[in-house]
Amino acid sequence: MNAETQTNPHFFSGNYAPLTEEHDIAALHIEGTLPPGMSGSLYRVGPSPQYAPRDNNYHWFSGDGMVHAFHIDQGSVSYSNRWARTPKWQLEHEAGRALFGTFGNPATSDPLVQGRNGGTANTSMLWHGDRLFALEESHQPFELDAYTLASKGHQSFGDRMTSRCTAHPKVDSVSGELHFFAYSPDGPCSPTMLYGVMDKHCEVTRLESFKAPYASMVHDFMVTRGHVLFPVTPLTLSVERAMRGKPLLAWEAGLRTHVGVMRRNGATDTLRWFDADACHVFHVMNAWDDGGTVVAYVMQSETAPGLPDAEGHPGDPDAIAARLCRWTFDLGGTDSGFRREYLDDLVAEFPRIDERYAGRRNRYGFYTCHATARARDDSESVLYDSLARFDFDTGERSMHTLPHGDVVSEPVFVPRATDAAEGDGWLLAVAWREQERRSDLLVFDAMELAGEPVAVARLPHRVPFGFHGTWRPARI
Repeated sequence: MNAETQTNPHFFSGNYAPLTEEHDIAALHIEGTLPPGMSGSLYRVGPSPQYAPRDNNYHWFSGDGMVHAFHIDQGSVSYSNRWARTPKWQLEHEAGRALFGTFGNPATSDPLVQGRNGGTANTSMLWHGDRLFALEESHQPFELDAYTLASKGHQSFGDRMTSRCTAHPKVDSVSGELHFFAYSPDGPCSPTMLYGVMDKHCEVTRLESFKAPYASMVHDFMVTRGHVLFPVTPLTLSVERAMRGKPLLAWEAGLRTHVGVMRRNGATDTLRWFDADACHVFHVMNAWDDGGTVVAYVMQSETAPGLPDAEGHPGDPDAIAARLCRWTFDLGGTDSGFRREYLDDLVAEFPRIDERYAGRRNRYGFYTCHATARARDDSESVLYDSLARFDFDTGERSMHTLPHGDVVSEPVFVPRATDAAEGDGWLLAVAWREQERRSDLLVFDAMELAGEPVAVARLPHRVPFGFHGTWRPARI
């Protein structure tokens, strides 16, 4: 079946449509000049379904992962892309058709694959312990070769990680430890969560479980120098609901948002739960300790973007728009509430920082956004035309906007040098060129974002809209 003829064609049209070829290009055409000291690889991942879906409510989030690698060395850029050949990908490749329903929905999956691994490895990339992983929060990390992108499979790290892992682990820039979590590790839609720590050699050194207020899709979390925070929002999971033909994943506005806070050296049974009116966060920019409080910068919306309520009805376009927001938790007080304050009026997502400042106060934050405070019909769009840098000391925002119709990916920061000042470096992002139906790699001076890119590496084909990426510095 042609993907373009599906009854729900939105996520199979334009640059959402899958890329069906794997490429190896030795040298991309460069406009401008790449920074002479830049050497390493940018990896990005996103959905590129191998086959048209079985069900009519296919969602972008559930497509097969495809990894795109830009290797930068001595002023040149090579490129390659590969599907993550997960067990799901291999089963469907052998069958020549889709076998799994959206999000592995048992009501729409082929009975042949009930209970089989439906991981997609499509959400985020991680470079840790000199190993490359594609992440997706319903399964274990999926390892690939950093140079060839050959698939090495899901990893259990000595049988310590046997269920699933977040797509947004946090690396402690001082110790090199990796902090991670998982929701529903005990089975589909269970209200439990898992917290773990992995050392810089990929050995799991800590693993604890705890019960959350309810079963929720928890996409991201916060780690400071002294605390770990777990946000649980009313984006709920229910197999029973799915078997009735309703959404497996849905927004329940009648529930409250909860955030569990514990000290990094504490046990999960010491978690203190804060709560607020229903609100949602897919992505955290950063968090840090400020005396007796914990401060976090997040991209907050009033309901979960792009997902229905429990009856399958779409969300309010005004409420699903995410914006930069500050959350403050008073650890010395007795109140269970926490303070929320929007800092920017632009609809925005995909926040990043200079990762050397992860877990401690950052002055600069980077994100994608719409160029203006958008009208109602634009607030729904997750296809952003601008990159922004926010200065938290001054409250000023600097921005670069692409030509009309073009879309920019999440930015990834690369420091100019290991000892450079915060924000002194480069932003790398991939742009979709709508008129030319192809993509570019853009390299910006992070402190001169309003100007033109210092270099553009031109691809002859497109990179489908994706989610997250990471930078692997070359070995010195």
